[in-house]
Amino acid sequence: MNDYYVLFYSQARFSYVRMKFLFFSWLVVFVGSWIIYVQYSTYTELCRGKDCKKIICDKYKTGVIDGPACNSLCVTETLYFGKCLSTKPNNQMYLGIWDNLPGVVKCQMEQALHLDFGTELEPRKEIVLFDKPTRGTTVQKFKEMVYSLFKAKLGDQGNLSELVNLILTVADGDKDGQVSLGEAKSAWALLQLNEFLLMVILQDKEHTPKLMGFCGDLYVMESVEYTSLYGISLPWVIELFIPSGFRRSMDQLFTPSWPRKAKIAIGLLEFVEDVFHGPYGNFLMCDTSAKNLGYNDKYDLKMVDMRKIVPETNLKELIKDRHCETDLDCVYGTDCRTSCDQSTMKCTSEVIQPNLAKACQLLKDYLLRGAPSEIREELEKQLYSCIALKVTANQMEMEHSLILNNLKTLLWKKISYTNDS
Repeated sequence: MNDYYVLFYSQARFSYVRMKFLFFSWLVVFVGSWIIYVQYSTYTELCRGKDCKKIICDKYKTGVIDGPACNSLCVTETLYFGKCLSTKPNNQMYLGIWDNLPGVVKCQMEQALHLDFGTELEPRKEIVLFDKPTRGTTVQKFKEMVYSLFKAKLGDQGNLSELVNLILTVADGDKDGQVSLGEAKSAWALLQLNEFLLMVILQDKEHTPKLMGFCGDLYVMESVEYTSLYGISLPWVIELFIPSGFRRSMDQLFTPSWPRKAKIAIGLLEFVEDVFHGPYGNFLMCDTSAKNLGYNDKYDLKMVDMRKIVPETNLKELIKDRHCETDLDCVYGTDCRTSCDQSTMKCTSEVIQPNLAKACQLLKDYLLRGAPSEIREELEKQLYSCIALKVTANQMEMEHSLILNNLKTLLWKKISYTNDS
């Protein structure tokens, strides 16, 4: 009799355990399926490459726009989109192939008149895409339009005429010595985008990606082999289940050797020099996160995304009268911060941190991890001096130059004779 109860108890317990196992198995499947569905829905919302191509090609086939990438995108289809890299629905970004050459394709799904500070600085106006210049506009008139745009964005620089001529050279996509109406419409749309303008200004600089071509406000730039300072690229489904702390540890584990990290860091410091009081004014780096930086197989830094690098004059004009209650209301991107004047409840126009301080903040952990013991103390000292740099400091430009050169010299001195450099 006892054996019967033992057997019955064992079977009942086994059934309970099995039901429990099945319940949790189905729960895991349900939750996992829901997460994947939500992420897939988000992915399809973010990645609208087909819509982007249709808009651009419809305009091209009706003769509204033109550019060196139009025929390949819309007729021969030798320019196509690959992996989606978009982080916002209105800023489409893809790895692409153009005539067997890798590139990054960027396309704007919506137009904005001004920088997006979360809440609008002014009511958004209706914009007709590719509405300027109009038929009958002369080349001289178009040059005047571009000059006025540059004066508003960059300030009253003495050499803006040179930049206008440079833009006309870029706009002449077929290199026939003339800018057609379609090419001018494409160029005008692209000039509203800070990244495109910066690529043209810095087209001869080592750390700026090269412009491969454009069609309307879609443009193709050179691709970068490694697209973050940290970590490895994993499928998005796997990324969902990796805790953020463990992911940061993985990132640190998969960085290059220290001499190579130092060479990449020098590249970032050189880029900061390029945009700090360059030939057409100062540009502000308003998102210095690692995901916007990359490097090639020679460990030369290359910018991956420059959409949050904006002309200082442009930013000051847009933020100076913004209503605020605290300093947190006076931020663009993640890194361009001004202060809130409590007497007027308006944002001031002076950005608090220079680009160099933000770059050093990003490089601090990157460079100190694995740094050679003989320079670690000096490197740490210089990095913290760099991070403390303020725009309002006395003799800021001299101090900026001194700190930047000291850092570059320290790093180059250590890696100049290594194989990794």
